[in-house]
Amino acid sequence: MARYFIRLSYCGTAYNGWQSQPHKGTITIQSTIENALHTYLRKDIPITGCGRTDTGVHAKDYIAHFDFEPLDDIPTIIHRLNRVLPDDIAIHDIYRVKDDAHARFNAISRSYQYRLHTNKSPFKPYSYFYFYDTPDLSVLNQTANLLLEYTDFTTFCKLHSGAKTMDCHLTESAWIKNGEDYTYKVTSDRFLRGMIRLIVGMCLQVARGKASLEEVKNALNNQDRLSQDWSVPAIGLMLCDIQYPDTIKWYES
Repeated sequence: MARYFIRLSYCGTAYNGWQSQPHKGTITIQSTIENALHTYLRKDIPITGCGRTDTGVHAKDYIAHFDFEPLDDIPTIIHRLNRVLPDDIAIHDIYRVKDDAHARFNAISRSYQYRLHTNKSPFKPYSYFYFYDTPDLSVLNQTANLLLEYTDFTTFCKLHSGAKTMDCHLTESAWIKNGEDYTYKVTSDRFLRGMIRLIVGMCLQVARGKASLEEVKNALNNQDRLSQDWSVPAIGLMLCDIQYPDTIKWYES
């Protein structure tokens, strides 16, 4: 048996998140890809993803792994899988890695973007959050940059999340503006459940004058949880990049 990484992207609007669910009839990204693999390779092939994106969250660069006998003509396999899969899921690459490589546990960084627009558009209903106000970009960035000073993110974690540690090491936290579109970019070694959507909501609350930067600092210093009411919808969130060490690569001897 050989282990393979599969690189894909998807629009999460029509799915109940990444992970397969025990409830019959619940459609997820994982179950849809496993069904496609079964259709083409004629075997049940479980796949393991790099993370559990929630319902409605998208991914531009997602990695999963699976085990199978050594594959030949991978470009043809990719082409035929894409013909089986629905239009909102695309396979971009399949490549062999070391037998113990793990899509989730070997990842060293993950980068997400959250996108919103301030002028309602019928062409952005599935990948942008329509925000009815025009936030101050300088205040958004002042708030976002504050997070780079912290590693304990209890403040942004849902209760009963099951996380063993609240530590995350952010290396990027910034907003950019392009016309009427705003994008929050964040990179870390890991994220807590609901963390990014609550960070975005917090930034918007401060930019609108509904909360102060001092309140956010106090919450972070005291590990006080912010209100989940501040959390923004999943529609604007996208996993954009995931990085692995070169040591997981498989080289034919």
